Amino acid sequence: MSRIGKKPINIPQDIEVSNANGVLTFKGKKETKTLDTHNRVGINIDGKILSFSLLNDEKQSRAFWGTYRALANNIVQGLSAGFSKSLEINGVGYKASVSGKVLELALGYSHPIKYDIPQGVEISVDKNTITIKGSDKQQIGQIAAIIREFRPPEPYKGKGVKYSDEVILRKAGKTSKK
Repeated sequence: MSRIGKKPINIPQDIEVSNANGVLTFKGKKETKTLDTHNRVGINIDGKILSFSLLNDEKQSRAFWGTYRALANNIVQGLSAGFSKSLEINGVGYKASVSGKVLELALGYSHPIKYDIPQGVEISVDKNTITIKGSDKQQIGQIAAIIREFRPPEPYKGKGVKYSDEVILRKAGKTSKK
């Protein structure tokens, strides 16, 4: 049995939830998000409490039970508080700047890297820290991974783009012959 699926979701006052044929619609202050459950789980809305239940006792149904509960919780959390990820840039001459809807990165290559910022995502740069904010947890994580992939941190000096809470295991360099 899913421990995650059993937990009810408390919906804040500023979010409205409706169910139409297995499609949950979450309406926040600024935007509306939908979650299609494909009628794989039972949905119960009691005032400001959303809960999910099993339709049958198959293994796949139990897996969907916890998954849809987690996805719905992420939507509620994203609409009420939002999500953010921080990246750090380490290296001499490495820098980032935002101009309009484009993130421009100078990461030691012969050309600057330009990344178009998607709709609904806010990116800000402060010295060597890039902060990505938005309401979709999966999208924020994917954008952070794409930006990190432009120049992953290397293990000798730690140069590159890394998550702010990431720890780089350093390798020892060459030792001279005595």
